Amino acid sequence: MARFIALWMGTLLQLCHATIYTNDWAIKIRGDLESVNRIAEKYGFTNMGQIGDLKRHYSFRHHKTANQSKTNIWTNVPFKVEWLQQQVLQRRVKRISRDFSNPVWNRLWYIQCSGSKACQSHMNIAAAWRRGYTGKGVVVSVLDDGIEREHPDLKPNYVSALGWDTLLGKGTLIISSLAELLVHGTQCAGVVAAAANSSRCTVGVSFHARIGGIRMLDGDVTDIVEAQSLSYSPRYIDVYLAGWGPKDDGATLDGPGPLTRLVLQNGVQTGRQGRGSIFVWPSGNGGERGDYCSCDGYSNSIYTVSISSSTQRGSQPDYLEPCPSTLATAYGGWEREEMSGTSLAASVAAGVIALTLEANPSLTWRDLQHIIVRTSKAHHLSAPDWRVNGAGYKVSHLYGFGLLDAESMVKEAERWKQVPSQHECAEEAAIQLSRLIYLGSALTSVHEATGCSGKALQHVAYVEHVVVRVTISHGRRGDLSITLTSPSGTTSQLLANRPLDNSTEGFQNWEFMTAHCWGEQAAGEWTLKIQDTPSQKRDGSKLGVLEKWSLVIYGTAERPYPAHRERARSAEIPTDSDLSEEYNGPCDPECSDDGCEGPGPQQCVTCLHFFLKFKNNTRLCVSGCPRGFWGDRRRCKRCYASCESCTGSRNDQCTSCQPGHHLTEGTNTCTAICGENFYLDHDANMCRKCSENCLKCTSYSICTECKPHTSLQGNRCQRSCAAGFYHDPQEVACRPCHQACATCAGAGVEACNTCAEGYLMEEWRCVSSCSAGFYATEPNPEIADGHRICRRFVYLLVAGLILVVGFHVCLCLFWHSCLLLLCACMEWGLVIFSVCDASCLTCVGPSRWNCSSCSSGHSLALDEGRCVVGCASGKYQSGGRCHLCDHTCAACVDAGPANCTSCDTDKFKVERYLYKGVCLDACPEAFYHTKQRTCEPCVAHCRLCTGPNHCLKCNSSYYVSDGRCVKLECGEGEVEDPDYDDCMTCEEGCKKCVLYNPRHCLSCIEGFYNFQDGCYKNCPAKTYSVEEEMTCVPCDDNCVSCDEHECYWCESDLFLLGNFIN
Repeated sequence: MARFIALWMGTLLQLCHATIYTNDWAIKIRGDLESVNRIAEKYGFTNMGQIGDLKRHYSFRHHKTANQSKTNIWTNVPFKVEWLQQQVLQRRVKRISRDFSNPVWNRLWYIQCSGSKACQSHMNIAAAWRRGYTGKGVVVSVLDDGIEREHPDLKPNYVSALGWDTLLGKGTLIISSLAELLVHGTQCAGVVAAAANSSRCTVGVSFHARIGGIRMLDGDVTDIVEAQSLSYSPRYIDVYLAGWGPKDDGATLDGPGPLTRLVLQNGVQTGRQGRGSIFVWPSGNGGERGDYCSCDGYSNSIYTVSISSSTQRGSQPDYLEPCPSTLATAYGGWEREEMSGTSLAASVAAGVIALTLEANPSLTWRDLQHIIVRTSKAHHLSAPDWRVNGAGYKVSHLYGFGLLDAESMVKEAERWKQVPSQHECAEEAAIQLSRLIYLGSALTSVHEATGCSGKALQHVAYVEHVVVRVTISHGRRGDLSITLTSPSGTTSQLLANRPLDNSTEGFQNWEFMTAHCWGEQAAGEWTLKIQDTPSQKRDGSKLGVLEKWSLVIYGTAERPYPAHRERARSAEIPTDSDLSEEYNGPCDPECSDDGCEGPGPQQCVTCLHFFLKFKNNTRLCVSGCPRGFWGDRRRCKRCYASCESCTGSRNDQCTSCQPGHHLTEGTNTCTAICGENFYLDHDANMCRKCSENCLKCTSYSICTECKPHTSLQGNRCQRSCAAGFYHDPQEVACRPCHQACATCAGAGVEACNTCAEGYLMEEWRCVSSCSAGFYATEPNPEIADGHRICRRFVYLLVAGLILVVGFHVCLCLFWHSCLLLLCACMEWGLVIFSVCDASCLTCVGPSRWNCSSCSSGHSLALDEGRCVVGCASGKYQSGGRCHLCDHTCAACVDAGPANCTSCDTDKFKVERYLYKGVCLDACPEAFYHTKQRTCEPCVAHCRLCTGPNHCLKCNSSYYVSDGRCVKLECGEGEVEDPDYDDCMTCEEGCKKCVLYNPRHCLSCIEGFYNFQDGCYKNCPAKTYSVEEEMTCVPCDDNCVSCDEHECYWCESDLFLLGNFIN
């Protein structure tokens, strides 16, 4: 028997999820009624009449076609037929969880309370009654399973002319025998408009409103049925109340068909004599199944008022679905064990809307939504995600803008001025190169919106609704989550993971709507993020792909009213004046003609020139962007960290640099040390390019190191040529050296590096014989590559006399008993000039500048022919002589660039700074330049500074405070954010979390349960808690509610047999 039941249930599930076609067709035809009937008759149809209020749209029925089957009857479509569609059955469910007959509800606590502290009715319905508003003159139609019109609560306010039965095709003629089947519609109608004083059950929120009923559930529901119901008598019906929607099973993605979408759009344009019909919809009852109301195309529409539900205590009901399209909240039940449902909350909302329309019948459909946004109260509802948006409104994915306040709404309606016309700005996001959605990471796509500023009829400056239209292919739709962040920083969770959604169809041009950006600026960066969190039910081999997405922004070009000021930090209960108080004093000069809300530059409605935006969403109007910022349209955006001024936010858009950095020529980047092929131009504080082939240089024309395949020839790097050739830069070729040169650096005999065979090197020239005053040496392998050279004559001191050394004649002189023997060979004899200077041991002339060595009795060193006590600046003493320091040193202790003791401007005019014995043109990271031309270390943990107590940038995990680096120590529930040197708040409940993913908890705070890298106040659906370990454990497959021993509640379409699911 159990096997039979299981097979039967499986077959039933397949039938329920298969597309079921009907014998009804929707068709759009050009022509009069007679032409329409002829076409219907020709193809075997019966024209069932126009579809609701849609002109040229008709319902055709084909009697020969088997109901619930698909067929193709149109072989040759007449040219007058513009569009046709065979109708399919729509799965629609009533959004009520319990019976209305519960006595708690009958005590009318949602309207008025007294006595009990637990009874807190903050919707102020009775206060609206006391102002004289009861819904008189307003007509509400309930689209449901019908209304028991003879019910004593409804009979006084029921209007039969406004009733319709889509199942029977005639006015609602509901007899008492059907009353027991019409519970839901009758109860919804009673909440809205049950008559006062004569009621045996309740009293309606708008007890003088007129009520009608459209019976369209409990039968075959198609797009035609929904369109007819939602467009019935739009000139007389003010409010359409729907207490139903697609199946709230956590797996369905469904919405209105093409006819119903058209009816909704036409309704807000032509209904109520052009002011727009009001469509009220419940947000959904699928919270316990992990459903998300953005997957419901009805509550997700800009044309509907989507209503969420709260318990009497202001807490979240178990069935509640979150999403950013929810506009507001009404009471929908007591606690879990009592009756509840979002259709109940929507009924209360419809009644409050009727009171508001009575206060001002001229309100348009958008006026009403603006009033709801401005007057709804957040402080009575408990939710973890309350945030203040960029326009100052508190918003929540659970409750929208808060709890409806009937008294505030009628007060606001009394003095309301119609908002400017609605504009629609559609912007297609550019297709990015990387569109793959990788497992466990987020795909980010940024679109810079202009708000269609160049198109007057489409320009949106101030946002109302934002629609994101996406096409995503994916192997398991339920693993996806999507967020949208506005230019003001408001993040809307368009989609959360749905554990029960196993669909492989992804999203095909699906529209997600958010109202959370209401009142914000439209222009700027909108960021879409798509996260793929893989589940065990999915083959993770194939990655999802973002095929395309677009942004549609609805709003106004002008500010509709003075900006809203949210008193989020005040304990004071908001008063009526909070919403209407206006500033009439003078504005700051930086405010535009749009006015201001106070005298300061941070209180302008819009700015005249530029504005700075801060992390708390406040703005400051300025005449020009300060240092470190650049002007993007009217907003001052921050330059890259090392830029002092810039033309954009990238690191290659700098125009000047922060202290300690230099602008790199050609790349517009800022760097602390010039790289290869660049030198530091201190006057311009720029890293400039060296000349061609130069790897390192001290100026453009002075190279110190060459690139491969080139060699240093003088101060330039030239292409390497074979021996006997030099590089000609003009002809870019190797040319032969002069015949006297073995190697050379250029043309001519003066450019020889070494001499050819048969030539002698004479003072860097190659000659065939030595000149006068020179003599030829014998070949020496250690000198001049073994070639002969011409030397000048040398003078020697003998007994205090100067001798000229020549050739051929040698004269040997003895001094002091042969202590010194000198032999002078001369051609013309001994020439005596004079005695050397007293400081010289030997000399080449009589002057003190002619010394060739110094007397041993003096502690002297020979410096350019002079014996001195100490070597001059830039020289060092070694072997009794003064030698030049490396050209980079101002002073040194030995040869080479690593023995400097002080630095200055070198001979190539490059400023240098002493660092570990080397004179550098720029100090390394973590050091700063001093006036004494040294590199001194920054304070501890500082990467960039301009002085000992002025740090500009710290190492990771530190931040700058008063010029020093302080350790970044985040508290419980925070994680370090190195991008901002700040602490990022983890997801609620996290004690520690992962950087860049604050929802990934490493541990939980006390009182929260750990489950799948998250922390939960209560364990989510399909899990049970283990109190000892404070963890959540998954139930068995197909079980929604369980403990460690057994399953208590099965998934939809399954039932519990003993402790087993069938």
